[in-house]
Amino acid sequence: MKRFHVHVVVPKLDESVRFYSSMFGAEPSVLKDDYAKWMLEDPRMNFAISARGGETGVNHLGFQVDSDEELVALRAQVVAGSVTVEDQPGAQCCYASSNKYWTQDPAGVPWETYHTLGNIPVFGADSRQAAMSESSGACCAPATSIPAVIEKKVCCG
Repeated sequence: MKRFHVHVVVPKLDESVRFYSSMFGAEPSVLKDDYAKWMLEDPRMNFAISARGGETGVNHLGFQVDSDEELVALRAQVVAGSVTVEDQPGAQCCYASSNKYWTQDPAGVPWETYHTLGNIPVFGADSRQAAMSESSGACCAPATSIPAVIEKKVCCG
């Protein structure tokens, strides 16, 4: 089953954690110095915020899926519509290890679809992502054929 994903860049994490905790009636399931995530059931959503620089506002949208099989099926559905995707297997970012792919809508909004494999202790452990972060501000988007993802300094879910 899919879970809708929204990632928002915020100027002050502590203020935003208070606001969204009140809004959702729940504390974050993940809370770090620069990142917070709520795994909500009603509505079924993975809502993440980060304060790691970048343009304030909605960073990207996406779907979190429960299995690699579902990830493969959604990818096939998108590719069947002649949409370009950029695969990112084994991504290490946002305190998680995930298999994912990225695409963007016609207006340039980045979309991330991913299956989380497990937690990791740091925001980004992938050396390729660390290099991208230094050069572009992006932490989790592939350095790729989807330039708007990098231009928007997309992070991860």
